[in-house]
Amino acid sequence: MKITGIVCFLAWLGMALPAAAADPFYVGSWTFTTATVAPWADPHRKPDDIERTRLMGKAVVFKAKEISGPRPFACAKPQYKVADYTPDMIFQGAFDEMQRADKKAVPKALAASLGFTGATIRTLETGCEIDVHFVDDTTAEVGLNNYVYTLKKL
Repeated sequence: MKITGIVCFLAWLGMALPAAAADPFYVGSWTFTTATVAPWADPHRKPDDIERTRLMGKAVVFKAKEISGPRPFACAKPQYKVADYTPDMIFQGAFDEMQRADKKAVPKALAASLGFTGATIRTLETGCEIDVHFVDDTTAEVGLNNYVYTLKKL
């Protein structure tokens, strides 16, 4: 009789307590580790290094209801959505624009040059100024002012 009571109690407890949902893969602290001149940047004009210098080594923290970090990455009320983008869609369609200007600029090859493999690229739309494109669960890239910044999850 005691065992039945314990089993019933444990079953009730399992129903009474909400299951702890795992955080999405992107939640946590990410650090700017590298910056490369973006493929779409004008090869005759060097991008401004001031912003790159300011961001290197800094962290961006994705939380459930906030993104903290240096501007323009901080956001008080993100509206997260994870989507699969094709290479022509990443970096606000910059590779597609390059292909229209130069038929030799193939979006898939441009994406591959930045470490993206496969037909789709998992992307975090933040509802703020920046979208984040994931190479894998611990490596992400963002485009900003003619640089592609790599972020690593801590």
